[in-house]
Amino acid sequence: MKTPRIFLPGHYYSPVFISPETKSLSLMVDKNLEVNAAKRAAGYYAADMVEDEMVIGLGTGSTVYYMIERLSGRIRDGLKVSGVPTSYQTAIRAREYSIPLTTLDDNPMLDLTIDGADQVDPARCLIKGRGAAHTREKCVAAAAFRLIVVVDEAKIVPKLSGLVPIECLPFAVTPVMNELRGLGGVPRLREGVNKDGPVISDNGNLILDCRFDEIPNPAGLETQIALIPGIVESGLFTGFTEKTTVIVGNEKKCRVIT
Repeated sequence: MKTPRIFLPGHYYSPVFISPETKSLSLMVDKNLEVNAAKRAAGYYAADMVEDEMVIGLGTGSTVYYMIERLSGRIRDGLKVSGVPTSYQTAIRAREYSIPLTTLDDNPMLDLTIDGADQVDPARCLIKGRGAAHTREKCVAAAAFRLIVVVDEAKIVPKLSGLVPIECLPFAVTPVMNELRGLGGVPRLREGVNKDGPVISDNGNLILDCRFDEIPNPAGLETQIALIPGIVESGLFTGFTEKTTVIVGNEKKCRVIT
């Protein structure tokens, strides 16, 4: 028989609230830990591909930062390497980890570039640019003999679609957006977080996020976007597939796509 609860007069009893979201929040935390572990595995795997005396491109993004973490340890153990950063953020992170930096002026040809991606299709075409660094990332990818792309499993897709980041001259933003609509896109000016107004790239330009529900011909779309006056660069990376290796992170074993 259940013992009845006794309430004493003059005492305040706070109600017990059981959130129905507690379980889903726990699952979300577990998923985030799993994704971060996959990113770390991919980043560490890529860092172990770097050889002594190499000059490498350092991409931008959370998975690349794990690579920088691992690379720093290898440098402490005697590895000699220098990197070309693709953003101020990557340069700051690399300096924090004591990774020697250089430039494309001093090293116009790189041994390899290690970078992340927002989407990777079966042909190893990419969408990049959530960090608004895709212009410099494309320059560094073009300068490298090999492009190593580090991602978690969620970034592998059957077809590219969705938001394509585009760097645009502020002077031409309105006609550029009109031209993108003519290509079937839905452009939107990217707004800043923790600041008022638009996102400004490291190159001093605006960032547009242009939605394409379908991208049946990524290379063709990249070419069409590049022909619009005022566009600096798009986040479509279709010209490097032959030299691209994709490292898909997993806690147990990384998957390599070549």
